[in-house]
Amino acid sequence: MQLKLFKTFWGHAGSVEEAARQALDAGFDGLEAPAPEPAGECAAFAALLAEHNLDFIAEICTAGSYVPARHATPAEHLADLERKLVNGLPLAPRFFNVTAGCDAWPLAVQLEFFAAALEVGRKHGVQLSFETHRGRSLFNPWVTAELLRQLPELRLTADISHWVVVSERLLDDDWELLLAIAEQVHHLHGRIGYPQGPQVPHPAAPEYADCLVFHQRFWAAVWASQRRRGYALTSLTPEFGPDGYLHCLPFTDQPVADLWQINRWIASTERAHFQRCAATGQR
Repeated sequence: MQLKLFKTFWGHAGSVEEAARQALDAGFDGLEAPAPEPAGECAAFAALLAEHNLDFIAEICTAGSYVPARHATPAEHLADLERKLVNGLPLAPRFFNVTAGCDAWPLAVQLEFFAAALEVGRKHGVQLSFETHRGRSLFNPWVTAELLRQLPELRLTADISHWVVVSERLLDDDWELLLAIAEQVHHLHGRIGYPQGPQVPHPAAPEYADCLVFHQRFWAAVWASQRRRGYALTSLTPEFGPDGYLHCLPFTDQPVADLWQINRWIASTERAHFQRCAATGQR
């Protein structure tokens, strides 16, 4: 099984061309970003991907940004999903990473929504991978596990940093549950959370070593599951980001670490981690 790494556009302040150059220079295989909405920009983006031979994961947030519009209905989320999916189809993404739904919906509504969302993916012949994210339907492992039990065809983008901060603890006591969830993970977002936040100041800092080990243990479990499921390729997007995630000094708003350097560190570290897992046949 091969590992492909993707550069996120979240926190990237430069041009699309600069993002492509950064990804290539760091040895990344592709980009993960929302598909541009204007048709002309979408065509230019497709040309850039082709020119640099970069793979692409299309990102969709339904009915809002990363935080949903609180009173948007499931029907509005579904309509937004399909509109954005159709917009991204010309870019031929590897799959669509979807941040969907709302944490406040009852379980029965969640089930109906995801069943309908899967139908949208089938209608257009694309893979949807639903992200575990605070504020959204998959905001904790217990709700997620129940949705997976009732909708076994659901596939996940696992960003368990969200679950760590939502539950305010590393989830070692629920390890068997996490192993079951790993069986339906399609894609990984590589960010390290800690019990009081979704992003440690720097993943190499020794004071957060236990958090790094916990996340890496889960990622290794996902890779082992994907090998058993016959995956020829797995993907990970290093996803340390801004917007209150990146720690800053009081009064100055100066970041305590360089965002792109952190994501490059995650990429390099997880390349080596993946190779170790492959070499030892870790399962």
